[in-house]
Parts: sequence; structure tokens; C-alpha cells
Amino acid sequence: MTPPQDAATNVAADSSQVGVQGIVHGDVHYYAVAPDAPAEKRFEIGARFLEGGAAGRALELIDEARALGYVTNKVCFHWLLALVSGRTRQELSAREAARLRDLDRSLTITGDDSWADGVRVVRRLLDAAGKTDADIRVLMKELDELRPTQRGMILRHMEVFLDGPLKDQMWRLVLQRACDDQLSHGRKDRVWKFFQPEPVLPRVRQPAPVAVPGATWVRAVAGTIVSVAATGHIGLLLAQNGQVPALLACVLGVAGACVAGRAGLEWRFRSGRRRAIDEAYAPGPPRRTSLPPDRLAKSVDRRFTYYLGKYVPYGMDRETWLTWTAGIRRRMRDEVADAYRDTGDKVEEFNWLIRHRAGRLRCQWERGTLWNYRRELATPPRVMAAAVFGTLACAAGGAWVAGEAVRAGGLVGIRSIALVVVAGWVAGRSWMLIALAHRHHAADQAETEKLEKDSEEAFARWKDRLRDKPDDGEMAIWLDCDRKVLLEQALRHYQLKMSDVVAHAFIEARSGSATRARVPGGPWRYRRYQLMIFLLTADGVRQWNAVLDFPEGTFDEPQRLNYRYEAVTTVRVRQEKSKARTFELSLMDGQKITAQMIGPEMEEPQQAEDSEAVSEVTLDAAGLRHTLHVLEGVAAEGKAWMTLDRRRGDTRRENRDHPPDGRPAP
Repeated sequence: MTPPQDAATNVAADSSQVGVQGIVHGDVHYYAVAPDAPAEKRFEIGARFLEGGAAGRALELIDEARALGYVTNKVCFHWLLALVSGRTRQELSAREAARLRDLDRSLTITGDDSWADGVRVVRRLLDAAGKTDADIRVLMKELDELRPTQRGMILRHMEVFLDGPLKDQMWRLVLQRACDDQLSHGRKDRVWKFFQPEPVLPRVRQPAPVAVPGATWVRAVAGTIVSVAATGHIGLLLAQNGQVPALLACVLGVAGACVAGRAGLEWRFRSGRRRAIDEAYAPGPPRRTSLPPDRLAKSVDRRFTYYLGKYVPYGMDRETWLTWTAGIRRRMRDEVADAYRDTGDKVEEFNWLIRHRAGRLRCQWERGTLWNYRRELATPPRVMAAAVFGTLACAAGGAWVAGEAVRAGGLVGIRSIALVVVAGWVAGRSWMLIALAHRHHAADQAETEKLEKDSEEAFARWKDRLRDKPDDGEMAIWLDCDRKVLLEQALRHYQLKMSDVVAHAFIEARSGSATRARVPGGPWRYRRYQLMIFLLTADGVRQWNAVLDFPEGTFDEPQRLNYRYEAVTTVRVRQEKSKARTFELSLMDGQKITAQMIGPEMEEPQQAEDSEAVSEVTLDAAGLRHTLHVLEGVAAEGKAWMTLDRRRGDTRRENRDHPPDGRPAP
């Protein structure tokens, strides 16, 4: 049977993002490339950027690798796809178009492996894209004969670039692959893990060392010396007078005092500790604590409140549960906040521990073990009896000895009896305080060790659960599949074939305050996306909006918007002082269509990271480059944009790359 605390940990997976605004996986070096990285490493990272959807950055790195002499069939294949991914022919610069036309010289294919086959198929597809008499059946057969890796990459990255008769054929293949891969590799069970930070080791607040005031030690030692000396003097008086029964009574009294002291210590420790825990666990509204009201403590408190409100025992009302556990929540909050206060760790990194402690509390309640401490700390009857009878024996023996000592020694006896009583009381009370301090510390230490063991086991389970966390490439592939599935929904609604669409573009933006995460150097990924698809047809622009629940791969009810080309007045990306970037499309009637591409709460970049570079990679992966090209053309040219031929586009690009003054463009 699975332990209840395991179950409590598992059910938290889909909601463990509470309070998390952004996670940067500092332990992942998926996109990290050093300035002096060798050519092979540059290509490797470039290939990852291509897989992650940031084709612009991928092309830069692969170009650098080629310039350093690293040229293989695999490099050529990735370079070719990076050049055309997410772009149309009109988007290529004159230099890029020239490189594409001169592939015989720019690509060096050696041997006959799967990568070389992929390059050949891509070249044939590019050659056939602009021809009306191309044999599509032969091309589709060659594409189908490729290995799954090369075939999948071609279908994914050449969707926008191809046109003409190939468009519908390719789209059917692209859509089929997207439907097959959309929920592949356990997506629903794994996506949430991408938004979890690398957990830090569990920490438990260590008990404070035993601190007994020096005055207490002085009273204990001095009182013991005086009481022992006075007792010895009384024994001497009794012996000199031959009071053997009184001597036996003295021994009885001392023995009774020892038994009573030992049992009394145990009784007081148990009752005092039980009372202290009862007070700490007391239900009701939060009371003042010694914990400073710092930011960390407040964050920990919010998370404990959230998870205890989520993990409500069966049959209990949430508010009742929170009221009953108010004291326990305060105690757990203080312990966790105090343990991590000086470590520099973020709350997100030990959020797993807070969730585990909350789930464990519910399990203890449901199993009826939450109040076990009351039974464990209850004073046994034998201890009570020993304390009572020990005290009676001490009192009886002491009374007998006192009477005989007074008769035997007079005032001297009275003085010795007074010293025994006073010094014994001072010594006994002081030794009791010292012993209690050590007993409480030992109990705290045992409780800490038990908590440490439980936390370490929970940490191991959590690490094991995150073992198959998806990488950024997998996230990008799933997102690309979602976009294609949504595009097919739009095509079906408008009863269009892909060949009926002159051009299409898309925007992938964060939906509201959805949780986000990224690997260093990579684009932001979100739990919820706002997706916009723009279909340019002969009749105008068809816009299809939907909110994507990324872990589930499902869409909310889509929203539709149709408008004429002439209705588009401006298209821009507005950048604010807070570093937020918002896509804006303005229509003639004053309506604005917006999507926040980069949020205002951008975290500080990791060391060796450029925040501007991170923003550019995020915008590139979100499809902004292609979308701006298409919609800016519509805003500038209106419906005439559709009739622009490649020659006009090449002329415009030539003017951009080679200014009139003859200087080469940067």
C-alpha cells in the first residue's frame, strides 16, 4: 500500500505553481554557448535553437560553425532548414536568397547517409515550390522514404516556405504528424514538470543549543554542597547519640527525595512539553510570533495557506480545516522560513517541501495520528505513583530525622535542618531546570532527526518524479503541434484549403498571469498561451484566437474576427520602460488587437545572459518575425500586398541590403 504522504505529494503536481511568476532553470545548460566554444558545440546549440523554434538564432550559430570549418551533411541539413524555417521567400534578404539559389556551391554533401538524403529532398522541394509542372507524387514518395527524424524536421520547418501545388499535399502530411505528436511521449504527465525549478536540499531548523544561565549552575552546585554538608552533619549528630532508627529514616528520606526528583522530572517534562505543543497547535486566528515579518516568511505563509486549503480532509469544510490547523500552520511556517532564511534559496526551490508538509498534515489527520503526541507525552501512572510515594517517604523520613536532630543537637541541629531544607530546595529546583533544558533539547533533536529523515525521503521521491522533465525542444515540438491543430480548426471553420490561403501568420503570447519558465538562453514557455492565427485570403483577413491550456493540449472556445485588408492601419510591437513588449494591430474603426509578448516582470537574467537576447529569442520562437512581415505588408499595401511578385520583393530586399550610396548594409 502506498504511504499516504506519497499520495499527498503526487496530487500536487498540477498545482504546484502557486505564486510562481517565472522559473529560470539555472541547472540546465541547454542553450549555453561560450564565446570560445568550438565549431561542433556551436552547431549543437544551433540545432537546439532550431528545435526550440528560434530559427534566427539557430542560423547565426550554424553559420558560425560553418565559418569555422565544421561542415557535415548534418550541418548542411540543419542550416538549410534554419534558413527557410517560419519564413516565406519574400522574407529572405538578397544575400540569403542568393545563398539559396547557389546551393550547389554553398552546400557540400559527402557520402550517402540519411542527412544527405534529407538535404536532397529539401532542395527538390524548394526547386518544385515555384513550378506548376512539378511531379508532386515523386516528391511525396521521396519525402516518405526518408528516416522519421529528417522527415519530421522537414514537415515542421518548411510549412510556411513552400507554396504552389505542394501546399495542400504538404499540409496533409504536416497535419497528420501534428495530430500524432501532439500528446506524444506522455505530454499530459510531463509538461507540468518543466515549470518546476530544480529543488534544493531539504533543510530543517536545528534546535537551539542548551543554554543554562551561569547563575543557575552556581545555585545548583552551591546548594548541593551546602545540603550535602548539612545532611552529613545531621547524620553525625544522630550517630553520636546512637539514633540508629533515625539514621535509617534519614536514608529513607534521601532515597525518597531521589525517587521523587527523578519521577517529578519526568512528570514535569511530559506535562510541560504536551502543554507547549497544545498551545502551538491551538486553533484560531494567527497570533503574534517571534518570527520577523519578512518577505520570505510571508511567502512561506501564503504557500502553507494555499496547500492546506487544497489538501482538506475528506468530509471537512475548508474554512474549518484552516481554523483547526492555524496553530500548526504557524509552527510549520516558522520552522521552514527559519531554516531557509539565510541560504539565499528562493521559495520556489523548496516549494516541494511546503507542499509535502501540508499533505503530510492531512494524512496524519485522516489516519488519526495528528494528536498522537498527547498519548505519547501522557505521564504513566507508575511515574506519578513514584513521585507521590517518593515525596511522602522523603517527608516522613525528614520529619523523623528533624525531631531526633533537634533533641540531639539543639540549636545546631535546627540550623542544620534549616540548611538542608533551604539548600536542598534551591539545589533541587536548579538541577530540575538544568535537567529539563537537556531533556527538551534531546526531544527537539530527536524530533528534528525524524523530520529530516522524512524530508529526505520526500526529496528523493520528488527528484525521482522530476527525472523525466521535458527539455525545451520537446516543449517547442508540442507547441508547434498545437498551433497546427488550431490552424486546421480555422481552415475547417472557414471551409478553406491551405492553397486558398495566400499567407498565414501566428502569434504565441502569454495568457494573463500564467506560470512561465525557461532554460538559460532559451525562450519563455507558458502554462497557458494566447494563440492568434491570421489567414490572408482573397476576401480579406480571417483571424482565429484561442487560449491554449498547454499541459492538456486543449483550447478554450475560439474567437473569430474578420476584416478587410484596407481596415488594417498599423502593426507594431510596443516596448515599454518595464521591458514589456506588446504586439498591437490597429484597425480603421479604432479597434486594437493586442497580445503581450514579454511581461513587465521579467526576472534578472542569469550570469553571462543578455536580457535583450532572451527577449529576441522569445519573440523569434513566438512567430513574431514572420507575422510582422506579413501584417506590416498588409498595413502598408492593403490588398495589393497579395499581388507583389518575387521580383518586387527581391528588389525591395536588394535596396535594403545595398543602400543607394553603395555602402553594404550591416
